[in-house]
Amino acid sequence: MTETVAIVGAGLIGRSWAALFARAGLKVRVWDASPDALTSFGAEVATLCDTLTAEGLLDDRGGTLARISTCTTLDEAVDGAGFVQENGPEQLEVKQALFAQLDRAADPAAVLASSTSAIVASRFTEDLAHRARCLVGHPVNPPHLVPVVEMCPAPWTSADALDRAEALYRRIGQVPVRMTRERDGFVLNRLQGALLAEALRLLGEGVVDVEGLDATIKHGLGLRWALMGPIETVDLNAPGGITDYAARYGGFYARLAQEPAGPDVFSVETAEKIAEGWEQDRSPAAIRARQDRRDKRLAALRRHLASDTL
Repeated sequence: MTETVAIVGAGLIGRSWAALFARAGLKVRVWDASPDALTSFGAEVATLCDTLTAEGLLDDRGGTLARISTCTTLDEAVDGAGFVQENGPEQLEVKQALFAQLDRAADPAAVLASSTSAIVASRFTEDLAHRARCLVGHPVNPPHLVPVVEMCPAPWTSADALDRAEALYRRIGQVPVRMTRERDGFVLNRLQGALLAEALRLLGEGVVDVEGLDATIKHGLGLRWALMGPIETVDLNAPGGITDYAARYGGFYARLAQEPAGPDVFSVETAEKIAEGWEQDRSPAAIRARQDRRDKRLAALRRHLASDTL
């Protein structure tokens, strides 16, 4: 069993991963190409652990932090690590360079996983000598509060690498979802993209405003989706289950599918129009404050969902 994990990239996702692995008793070494990121990492991960502790999601704050250390070189971080979680910038050239370096520096038996949100592993691992141990392990932001991890293999990823990654993610309390093959956007972002496209179309057509649209999810679909996925939802929404649901409502959804929202809804111009009509303080400090509030509410929801009262 892997006992040392290397975290490559000390930003928001990297520090979440570090806390999760360390909370589970693993030794964690962290490296980032930016010295400033490493300098601020200690305070940031301590604050994160404070949130987990306050919500009853972390019992040993001191021990967790003691198991995390920063390294000045990538080679030092991966030395002796049986698992590497990469969290570099979402740029193909950066991923290619990082994984080439990781493939040379990490033990050949170590599993290399990328937190990429949208770049399939075949695009940055094809030419590696040990490419069979590489895969995508895509978390959801913030990983320490939203436990699902999408595991997406390249065509050459070995079953052993997937098995080991899945076992480790389960060990640290995450919920791995194992894909059988590559698809752009994986599962979560494809589902999110479909919903977002329709949301942006409705806003663009003036059918509803931002507050009303978000309320529809927050106080409607989102409440059910906190407990079950869309397939179980429709299975419970007709007396005869999913087949009955399809017989009752399939025609309506088929008509919707014939006229999907176009790609223009994702343009910067569309976003600018929405922002103009939806006033928010979007300064970095205000965004961070809103993120912190989100995280506290997510932590409380996570604790509630994990309780025995449901």
